[in-house]
Amino acid sequence: MALSSKHSDSSAACGSPSILQLFVDRHELAGAVTLMANRDEILSLEAVGWADVAAQTPMPGNALFWIASQTKPMTATALMMLVDEGLVNVDDEVERYLPEFAGQMLVAEQDEHHQLLKKPAHPMTVRNVLNHTSGLPFLTPVEQPFIDGLRLRDATQIYALLPLQFEPDSQYLYSNIGTNIVGRIIEVVSGISYEEFMRRRLFEPLGLADTTFWPNKEQLNRLAKSYKADGENSGLEETPILYLQHPLDNSARFATPGGGLFSTAKDVARFCRMILRGGEMDGKRYLSEQSVGQMTTRQTAADLESYGLGWQVGESSFGHGGAYATNMTIHAEKQLVTVFLVQHAGFPGNGGASHETWRQAVLNA
Repeated sequence: MALSSKHSDSSAACGSPSILQLFVDRHELAGAVTLMANRDEILSLEAVGWADVAAQTPMPGNALFWIASQTKPMTATALMMLVDEGLVNVDDEVERYLPEFAGQMLVAEQDEHHQLLKKPAHPMTVRNVLNHTSGLPFLTPVEQPFIDGLRLRDATQIYALLPLQFEPDSQYLYSNIGTNIVGRIIEVVSGISYEEFMRRRLFEPLGLADTTFWPNKEQLNRLAKSYKADGENSGLEETPILYLQHPLDNSARFATPGGGLFSTAKDVARFCRMILRGGEMDGKRYLSEQSVGQMTTRQTAADLESYGLGWQVGESSFGHGGAYATNMTIHAEKQLVTVFLVQHAGFPGNGGASHETWRQAVLNA
């Protein structure tokens, strides 16, 4: 039986599902949910391909995906709420909120036989952990192979023992650790757990009913299967979602600010629309326009990777991707949001071009 599936779940579809169908037909893409929206409404919501290739289960428009590092802008949003309330200053040193980081050292020299440490020119700041210029590595050995095995309180105690790899502000190094530190600051300042703050202050008020660290049974039934290129790079091979402990609904897993969330296209788009609207949605203000501006404009030096506070920043757009090839982008000039959700740990053939092929098609339509 031919593996092809294409359908719409929108009242005003204007996407290009046939473009992605070509990738599905060539077995380079299992399936995807794509969405385009403006400030006021969803313009298109399209599902193509399969949520489960072997069972030939069509991809539903409300499919659930692990959005991984797309969690970072949501975590940054929560932190900036506290900035708006005057409880956090992004230029404060991290140790002001987390005293365990006082006296953190910097690697001056190292080789296989020795490591020499010195004091950094200045301790890392909240801004540094938000824009990946802190000097911290991506992960620690104790967070491998799983990133959800440590309580934030315990994780930050380990992070504080690490020497910085470079002077804060001098280089860019993408760091899950940095965003996890942001989550711990949220806990200390707010007096409630990071996950509870996210639920009370962002997810529930904004109506993100399918955005969670622990998918329930019903949501797991909508979770798209994960795929990668087979051994010959000629087709798809099912693979478990790595980096997270299973079962995914086990509440013993810990919330991970740097990459632990699951969500749907509609939820991701609603979050992005709130940011596009300057921090307001349906008459409720979540962030000040000033905070949104800081988050979504370049906060790194001109010779470094362009990154805001929790967001990757381009010339006329900003957004964020996830480890399994998901993406959300806000196109500021066009006042549009695009969401591309797949569950791929790598693509066979030309499958990696599927996102940009789709996005260019809908933006130029």
